[in-house]
Amino acid sequence: MPPDVICALSALFIMAMAWLRTRMLYPRAGGNRRLTAAGAVYFTALGLLLLCGWVAAPPLARSLAAAASVAPTLARVVWFLVVYYLFIVVHRALRARGVAVFRSLERQMV
Repeated sequence: MPPDVICALSALFIMAMAWLRTRMLYPRAGGNRRLTAAGAVYFTALGLLLLCGWVAAPPLARSLAAAASVAPTLARVVWFLVVYYLFIVVHRALRARGVAVFRSLERQMV
């Protein structure tokens, strides 16, 4: 499998894991969960950081580990994992401030 495909699948996997992990923390409350405006910003920022890592991770890894040869794929995947764990902390900070990423919509009886 080409390295760029591996990196793209890794980034997609990180986005899906962040979505699922975040969504699980909000109760369903008999209805559907919807993304809030803060949630849209949260996932946009996550996507942008993953995209930045695609470009920035290989040169950054080369500069940090000049003696060792770090493959671009490894540098990108490590960047993606670091961003994932960073966004766990960001989500906890948002929840501590009362900012919801998802909200529950109760089903309306007609």
